[in-house]
Amino acid sequence: MTNQTEIKTLRHAAVVAGLSMLVMAIAAPFAEMYVFPKLIIPGNAEGTLNNILSNPALFRCGVFAFLMTFIADLVATWALYILMRPVSLSLTLLTAWFRLVYTIIALVALTNLVSILYQLNEPCSLSAEGVNTFLIAFKNGWHFGLLIFGIHLGLLGYLVFNSGFMPKYLGILLVISASGYFINALKPFLFPGLQIDIAAFTFFGELIFMIWLLARGYRITIGNTHVK
Repeated sequence: MTNQTEIKTLRHAAVVAGLSMLVMAIAAPFAEMYVFPKLIIPGNAEGTLNNILSNPALFRCGVFAFLMTFIADLVATWALYILMRPVSLSLTLLTAWFRLVYTIIALVALTNLVSILYQLNEPCSLSAEGVNTFLIAFKNGWHFGLLIFGIHLGLLGYLVFNSGFMPKYLGILLVISASGYFINALKPFLFPGLQIDIAAFTFFGELIFMIWLLARGYRITIGNTHVK
């Protein structure tokens, strides 16, 4: 018989993972779809610099939102590791390492925005070219890290599919989401002319997984698993 303490631990991990993903689902779109479009003018470095200097509080909010996103990623890494351990300890560990590496890449990329943030206290030290370089470095670094995240998501989907205590369709949806990130990250290498954001059409798998964890995670019961 499965230890009730272990079941309780899995349920707590599922809820923590869901809450962490909820933070990411709010913070990242806030920065990426609300803050940055208001500040960044594509092809106009001077205009972007003026927008940032005119709205420093908004820029700070955007950087903080990204920071919260990546911290939540670290929490999710731990929670998903605890949750998926009964399926396969070795594969779950590999899956967690991929997400941890992605998060480290993202945090390193974020230091580019932090560099702009520190220089806001001395506006004379900011140049349009320098700010543009920092912004591009952040975007390229983060988006490259999503290649690693896509691998993590594919492995997670496989674990979920074989878990025995979560619906198989969640695993399939996570693999679909993984393919979107994977293709997007490989575009500069294999499809440089492709302008479509594939992940924008496949992200729903993560969203459904998050909703399931929040709505049903506290009711998880361990059954038979297929991966050991």
